Amino acid sequence: MGSLSSLCTEAKDILAFAGWILTFFKIAIPLLIIGLGMFDFGKAVVSSKDDEIKKSAKTLMYRAIAGVVICFVPSLVVWLFDTINDFKTAANKADFDTCRKC
Repeated sequence: MGSLSSLCTEAKDILAFAGWILTFFKIAIPLLIIGLGMFDFGKAVVSSKDDEIKKSAKTLMYRAIAGVVICFVPSLVVWLFDTINDFKTAANKADFDTCRKC
């Protein structure tokens, strides 16, 4: 590996792959939450028990919160690094535009 300025250029393929994985999770997690929520609510409604319905609603709420957190963690990390002054200085010295595009 060369200098810091060529780090992003050399790691472009890895960063692109990580970007595809994040995109997959941003699509798959909400679909999984919806599918599991429908399954749990369907099972609770068929059993006709109020306690089961409340339990399913609570579980769905926790899953939705976890899904939102998982989807926004990468954006939060990028925002956090952008607010740090030293990172902005390093970004100007290195070729981080390539990293951001990936």
